[in-house]
Amino acid sequence: MSTKVHVHLFYGADPRFYRKGDDIGCLYGYHYAASGEFTLTYSQDARESKPVRLVRRALKACLGFDLIHTLRNRDEILRADVIWTHTEQEYLSVALVLLLSGRRAAPPLLLAQSVWLLDKWPRYGMLRRWLYRKLIARADVLTTLASENAELCERYFGRRATHVYYGLNTGDFPVQVPRAWQPHTPVRIAAIGNDRDRDWETLIKAFGNDARYSVRLATRRRIPATLRAPNVEIAPAAGLKKARELYDWADLVLVPLRPNSHASGITVMLEAAALGKPMVATNVGSLDDYFSHSAAAYVPPFDPSALRDALDRLVASPAAALRQAQAAAEELLARDLTTRQFAMQHVRITEALLRRRGVAGTPAPHAARPQSAEATQRHATPPAQTPLHGGAPTATHTAARPPTHVAAPARAHGQSRGGL
Repeated sequence: MSTKVHVHLFYGADPRFYRKGDDIGCLYGYHYAASGEFTLTYSQDARESKPVRLVRRALKACLGFDLIHTLRNRDEILRADVIWTHTEQEYLSVALVLLLSGRRAAPPLLLAQSVWLLDKWPRYGMLRRWLYRKLIARADVLTTLASENAELCERYFGRRATHVYYGLNTGDFPVQVPRAWQPHTPVRIAAIGNDRDRDWETLIKAFGNDARYSVRLATRRRIPATLRAPNVEIAPAAGLKKARELYDWADLVLVPLRPNSHASGITVMLEAAALGKPMVATNVGSLDDYFSHSAAAYVPPFDPSALRDALDRLVASPAAALRQAQAAAEELLARDLTTRQFAMQHVRITEALLRRRGVAGTPAPHAARPQSAEATQRHATPPAQTPLHGGAPTATHTAARPPTHVAAPARAHGQSRGGL
């Protein structure tokens, strides 16, 4: 009997409608975990009128999680053996639904992945902290995408968190190890991102109003008029096609950031590494969990001079810039920083949870294969320590695609890359 895993994602990530026609499966690659041992279901987006959408979003803003979306998926949640979530906005609402459902003989196991929660925790009031602690206590495993966030879990909640490595969809961005690199004149700089921790002010102070640089900044975030400059072009990051065009145009990719603990910017770094672009990033958020200082130029936060100097050094030495870009692509491959491996880490965590449940005396939802202690440790080890090279899914974990024959909700779903 297979384990039933319910993947609860935000409203807008329903695999039946997300990039419909592209046959990419589930956003973030969770579909790679589907196998004879793991049967996956996904949260579904309900059709809703504008007034209902307004109420749902208002309640989400008040609570910090989308309770209405989760209640609509309550039946699948309660039928599951295990629930996977991608951010605190999903797992907090799932935890509340599970607590409100009362005691069960074999309640679903909950994997709770925190992204922005730990950054915001010091600013929360006593009531919100009390509520969130109650909900977090329902989680069976805490996971994060950055080692710094994992450390904060232990500090704030007294619980260890498992560091899960985020991954790139290499179908959208096939890895290309560069063979040559030469910058244009003026130097072409690309910067992409909608994350709240992008530091566009430092970027524009470093390169704005300087004819040696041509900057294209792709974001939905509002840029103050006082920061506008004639050599800085600002436009929304409108879909995968436009993002690829911007990367193709660029000589280098910059990831300027404010201090954070959740690996903000890692999606852009993975994409730049795959496409062979030298990159400069702010040294915050544990980005060096993913790429070493040989694979990216790291600079301190809020320092326009350091950002400009790091880029100028790469431009002045094309051979060094090429070596850096090659190192980034090779590290991506060696560490298997892919969506498939991201899903496989969830499989290993779940297998360990099921074994632990069996040892504790509660029947596991399926009979896990017996493994030695050495094998158990191996399956719990992240890819940065145990390189697992890319390639097609194994025979036991085939990339089953969710069904796509259901009519989509009224609102359109964009081509978000789902990144940070």
